[in-house]
Amino acid sequence: MKKPTKRRLGLALATVGLAGVLAAATMLPGSATPGINSVSTILARGTDQSSGSLPILKGTDLVVAVNTFEVGGSSGWHKHPGGAIVVVQQGQITLYHSVGNHCESTTYTQGESFIERPSDVQNGVNTGSIQTIVYVLFPGVPVGGSPRIDVATNPGTCPGV
Repeated sequence: MKKPTKRRLGLALATVGLAGVLAAATMLPGSATPGINSVSTILARGTDQSSGSLPILKGTDLVVAVNTFEVGGSSGWHKHPGGAIVVVQQGQITLYHSVGNHCESTTYTQGESFIERPSDVQNGVNTGSIQTIVYVLFPGVPVGGSPRIDVATNPGTCPGV
């Protein structure tokens, strides 16, 4: 077994000392720069129930909206130019998709979130017993354009929706 040299011992002590200084610096209160005359309020939070992602393209708008649905209310058939990220703040919403020759539906409740892809044609319906409130981020909206593209009619695979 080799005997530690003064150089190795000094390097080990310096490493432990530096680690201690870094740990202390990150634990000190006030080490972050506080905001001045500003407030951040979380409007909604939801756990993502979707898979996949949405691209955020440079040179397009990001639009944030709050949508309110009375009991039985619906969004109507639509899609979004850059998709949507939705957080259910209150109530529940059932999202209907026309997929091929059949209808698919998924119900999202308070505290859940989901994405709508740009190619998705859907209709969101409040199928709950209280008012539904959702917060939505629309990425990839043409500058000054609408975050929503109406689809004139039911695609035919979701009768009564």
